[in-house]
Amino acid sequence: MFKNLKSLFIVEEENSSPKESVQKESANTKPSPAVSPAAPERPSTGTAGPGQVTEQFSEILFKALQDNNLDGFDYLEFKQSLRSLEKMPMDEGTRFQSAFAMAQTMGATPASLVQTAEHYLNVLKKEENKFGEALAAQQEKQIGNKAHEIKQLEEIVQTKTQQIQQLSKEIEEHQQKTVALRKDINDASLKVETTKNNFIASYQALVDLITRDVENMKRFLK
Repeated sequence: MFKNLKSLFIVEEENSSPKESVQKESANTKPSPAVSPAAPERPSTGTAGPGQVTEQFSEILFKALQDNNLDGFDYLEFKQSLRSLEKMPMDEGTRFQSAFAMAQTMGATPASLVQTAEHYLNVLKKEENKFGEALAAQQEKQIGNKAHEIKQLEEIVQTKTQQIQQLSKEIEEHQQKTVALRKDINDASLKVETTKNNFIASYQALVDLITRDVENMKRFLK
């Protein structure tokens, strides 16, 4: 059992971050799925940049490998042998052959090493699937619910916009009716005022006539 499985894939150098160490390892060999797993595809928002190796996710993946470490000499032990030969002056092919020579003494074969490496790839694949499920749940919680709320708000806005349009139409109708009623009031007031004035004029003319007759009767009839 390895005390620090991370050390098989990441070399901590002075003044070098874990991310930089992983990138140096990748520059010399094919990218290791244990270090940079393929994340589930998701719609791009147009703002997220390219993914980066993080300490948090690397530790989760290394722990999954640790928890599923096979008994006996397998790919991880072979990887340890490769790591121990890194500082030796040899090319990559020679390094692999030298590590395999040691692995053969432990009963390893090329097929067993490939098979156990594929076992760890499957372990990482399961972690990817678990991450995808967790990501989908978070998307539903953080994005899906808000998208549903947006849809509801848009429907409310549309309904209220229609209500505003209906109210605006009713207000315009009321305003037009108010103008008509004011005109009716003005016309009626004019008519009433004219009727009143006509009555007063008629009344005053008749009163004046009778009053004059009364005065004449008093004057001439004695």
